[in-house]
Amino acid sequence: MSSFRPDAYDVVLFDMDGVVLESPGIDPAIRSRALDNVLDDRGLTVPSALRERLERDAYDEAFRAACEELAVDPGPLFRAREERSAERAIERLAAGARRLHRDVEALDVLSDRATLGLVSNNYHPTVEFVVDHFRLDTFAFVRGRDPGPDGFRRRKPNPHYLDEALNALDATDGIYVGDRATDVLAAERAGIDSAFLRRDHNADRDLSVEPTVEIESLRDLLDIPDASPSDAPATRSDPAGSSDSQTDRGRSSGSSE
Repeated sequence: MSSFRPDAYDVVLFDMDGVVLESPGIDPAIRSRALDNVLDDRGLTVPSALRERLERDAYDEAFRAACEELAVDPGPLFRAREERSAERAIERLAAGARRLHRDVEALDVLSDRATLGLVSNNYHPTVEFVVDHFRLDTFAFVRGRDPGPDGFRRRKPNPHYLDEALNALDATDGIYVGDRATDVLAAERAGIDSAFLRRDHNADRDLSVEPTVEIESLRDLLDIPDASPSDAPATRSDPAGSSDSQTDRGRSSGSSE
């Protein structure tokens, strides 16, 4: 594991859930209620044996088989459920259900040293809302995943959205700060370094991959001395199916499937 100095990178990218925003992920109850909305919209009654498969976060064979039993197209149903999930998540955020981690204040200082970006597996509308609601103006690029099957397949550890961020910011090297092994893997596959952030929810987690560095607070990014990125030049991946990003004032717009 090597040390690093954040201002030696072109960009410093961050995960959102568990890193910037408290709570490491989406409450399963949100998906359950979103599914209720979608089924009601379509006038569908679902046997209890199928419901569990339709509530799963994965667009997998179990979900598609359940849709086949209901005689519905799985792709549009999955996308509709995720769009409703994003709406419900935004409602909860607006009501104050989740807060920023206190050490997010470090980003104001860090933004004077490096270009910052936010790249999350959470839905793009939710990520944009978090940035606007909490006035996180330090991020030059903001990207969540697109609702629907394509967005699901492009989740980390797929480097698709990290590559999009690097392309949009015209960066050749960087570091990604996350709280899961999938974040470390995605960074590795995108050809950049990784910082694994340990918080209460993952303090004892064993990693099967080795990050560039481990930190215990976002403030640690300001205090790591005398370092530089790895000597070898970064080589970023170009995953199949990646598309040109569209940016507005440096912030990515959600693309359709």
